[in-house]
Amino acid sequence: MAKPKVATVWFEACAGCHMSFLDLDESLLSILPQVELTVSPITDFKDYDFQDLTVGIIEGAIGNEEQFELAHKLRKKCKVLMAWGDCAVFGGINTLRNWIPAEEVLRRGYVETESTVQGAVPRHEDLPPLLDKVLPVNQVVGVDVFVPGCPPSPEAIAYTLTQILKGRLPVLPGDMIHFD
Repeated sequence: MAKPKVATVWFEACAGCHMSFLDLDESLLSILPQVELTVSPITDFKDYDFQDLTVGIIEGAIGNEEQFELAHKLRKKCKVLMAWGDCAVFGGINTLRNWIPAEEVLRRGYVETESTVQGAVPRHEDLPPLLDKVLPVNQVVGVDVFVPGCPPSPEAIAYTLTQILKGRLPVLPGDMIHFD
């Protein structure tokens, strides 16, 4: 029998959720042999080739056109979509820019900062345009499982993945949703 395929993507976030995933330590050694990790920022991949996934995991909020498109692509290719961490679940600190037009944010960040000498807003076809607002994942695509936390605890991640691998949609117990 083929292993369940899992893909993770990293949008507007700090990588803390993926670090928490790596902090599973020995638990990771029991989970990884059960899955095929196809795409992840912690592996080497050339493109976002989402093929018949069991689980898609999004870390981070959605703030540009590329992330918006990838979220839709991932949703179409996976059976279970997980929003991982506060940025993906609620929008996180990235949503602070929602009060200011995107072009003003770029100008302030690249041109008007006190430490910038002759700055310019980067414009290139490889740089995806910002959305007007940064959005949590569920405002863009349907989400099956929410794993809040900044970052979520390794225990919450292990529990969630283990339940999904058993064919269950997990609901995190309250003691796994905490902030230290």
